[in-house]
Amino acid sequence: MKVFADTRNMNHQTWLETRKLGIGGSDAPAIMGVDNYRTQFEVWMEKTGIFEEDSDSEPAEWGHRLEEMLAQKFMEDTGKKLVRKNAVLQHKDYPFMLANVDRLVQGEDAGWEGKTTNYFYNDDGSCPQRFWVQCQHYLAVTGRSKWYVSVLAGGQKYYQYEVERDDEYIHNHLIPQERWLWELIQTGDPPPVDGSDAAKDMLGEMYPEAVTEEPLELPEMANHYVQQYQEAKEREKQAKADAQEASNMLKSYLCGYSIGIAGDKKVFWKSVTQTKLDTKTLKEKEPEVYERYQKTSSHRRFEIR
Repeated sequence: MKVFADTRNMNHQTWLETRKLGIGGSDAPAIMGVDNYRTQFEVWMEKTGIFEEDSDSEPAEWGHRLEEMLAQKFMEDTGKKLVRKNAVLQHKDYPFMLANVDRLVQGEDAGWEGKTTNYFYNDDGSCPQRFWVQCQHYLAVTGRSKWYVSVLAGGQKYYQYEVERDDEYIHNHLIPQERWLWELIQTGDPPPVDGSDAAKDMLGEMYPEAVTEEPLELPEMANHYVQQYQEAKEREKQAKADAQEASNMLKSYLCGYSIGIAGDKKVFWKSVTQTKLDTKTLKEKEPEVYERYQKTSSHRRFEIR
């Protein structure tokens, strides 16, 4: 383990730029495909600077604010002492692997990570996979043997886990996958596109206009994705119909009531007043004004026939 950068006097913007210089612990779950909120493609786009990481979101802000409270809770419960490292750490053999750890455990070959999550967090007694992978990254970089994780769910439920070092996973899975993506980041070559909004936006930016109406013979694998798309649209259509049926049934139960109770859930059907621009009347009564403020835009429509 080496110190890559001292963070004691580092401002937030410099810290964000430093994160782009390698693969960090919070990137690892996305790279390994176990993050529900980010994908490999989004990590690649952030590291290459195509779009900025959303580090100023409310969840990120409250996670930072509550970290100290979680650390105090852990120390009170365990009697262990946590200390800040105040540095971005670097793997001694794989310089692209960086770690900005929350705390290290004094007098023990271990570290600690604090997490805040929403009320719907489901605890099954074991550390969630996305947290486990992040800890394995930290264990790889620091060389330590154990990581503790404290989780605050919905601001009122506290959970604690221990993550043991898994050398087989680190050397045979984590490091090769992170190295593969880092090489793509260095060359600027994107990973395979996925279902993320980031991939959709980038494809739209790369190919904003159709350049020819001549048909292109697609590779054989395209048949698989045509089938996948059509089956997904059918499921979407059925799901929409199922949701509409359930909505209608619940509305029939509510009648004139705006709130209903169903077990531990509340069902709302409230009156909402909106003010909208009547474009049809505006076009009839004030055609010049309507024309003046019309905005023309173009996009590429995707469909399969």
